[in-house]
Amino acid sequence: MTKHAPRSHEPVHSRRTFVRNMALGAALVGGGAARALAAELAEATKGGERKLGVALMGLGLYSRGQLGPGLRLTKTCRLAGVITGSREKGEAWSREYGFPEKNIWNYDRIHEIAGNPDIDIIYVVTPNGLHAEHTIRSAGAGKHVICEKPMANSVSDCDAMIAACAKANVMLSIGYRLAFDPHHIELDRAAREKDFGALTRLSGEDSWRFTTRAWRIEKALSGGGPLMDVGIYVIQAACRAAMAQPVAITARELPKTRPELFNEVEEAIEWTMEFPGGVACRGSSSYSRNNNFFLAEGDKGWIRIEPAFGYGGLEVTTSRGPLSIPPVPQQSLQMDDFASCILTGRQTPVPGSMGRDHMAIIEAIYRSAADGGRRVLVQRA
Repeated sequence: MTKHAPRSHEPVHSRRTFVRNMALGAALVGGGAARALAAELAEATKGGERKLGVALMGLGLYSRGQLGPGLRLTKTCRLAGVITGSREKGEAWSREYGFPEKNIWNYDRIHEIAGNPDIDIIYVVTPNGLHAEHTIRSAGAGKHVICEKPMANSVSDCDAMIAACAKANVMLSIGYRLAFDPHHIELDRAAREKDFGALTRLSGEDSWRFTTRAWRIEKALSGGGPLMDVGIYVIQAACRAAMAQPVAITARELPKTRPELFNEVEEAIEWTMEFPGGVACRGSSSYSRNNNFFLAEGDKGWIRIEPAFGYGGLEVTTSRGPLSIPPVPQQSLQMDDFASCILTGRQTPVPGSMGRDHMAIIEAIYRSAADGGRRVLVQRA
């Protein structure tokens, strides 16, 4: 589930697949992004077909502040319902967004959505530890699924989610909004086209100061601390820049400065990812400071995004000077792209298999940190 300080079924394991997905993202969003995606969306909705209906499952901060407003800007999908534990909250959403009250469901009634033609997509925005159950039940209702990151609390849960969506013949996508942001698309392009030579030295951090007790620091619901919450963005950026999955991890958890608050999860953690060909990334994430950047260095220069992982305000600088890149509505592009995938049969560039790969990396980081920094191999599917 996404939080930030102010500020399908096809496996994705090979270098070839990473390059293909990066190229697809660039075609949709980078450079002539908007034009390319707009053309596909126009074709997909030619003839006046209705917009695909999205039901948001979980009406917390991210749904309120980002997904709901983002759905007002989408071209091929619309907010058509909600799934919530509060009928009162659902009715407020119904009034604000104009969908009928019959399209308000409780979590224990997800199966009833199967008979509702208004809903095509369920966007799972509940706490991490509930993602597997809610994705599987959504697929069982015959609906396509976007699951917010991190995909789940374990690789085994990710596997079960992928299998359930495959069995139901529905698409599964992970809420990786930054795959549709032109600042990160520029990083992808620079890596692919070797603007700064082969990128071999990578580093990044995503941290914010967490001050109150909430589900994000309860192990059963969160799966972990800042690594699961925001450190995953560093992992995602590194895999794109390296155009591969890491083969091994070394990591260490930093001493806790507020052990009374972080008594179930880490407060801060550092790790190194080893990629094929000698590429390495040093990453870190903390709940005790505010910092977010990503740097990729090659033998001909460097590219840096800072801020790198927020909903807006991202900036790209390079060894040749700053780049001027207009902002985009990340969530709107993300949801429009998934709707377009459904309408056209195109594979999503952020499938469940990608979320599963990133969970395997997170598990390796935690195993290494728990074992005193021992080098740990990343599990393959």
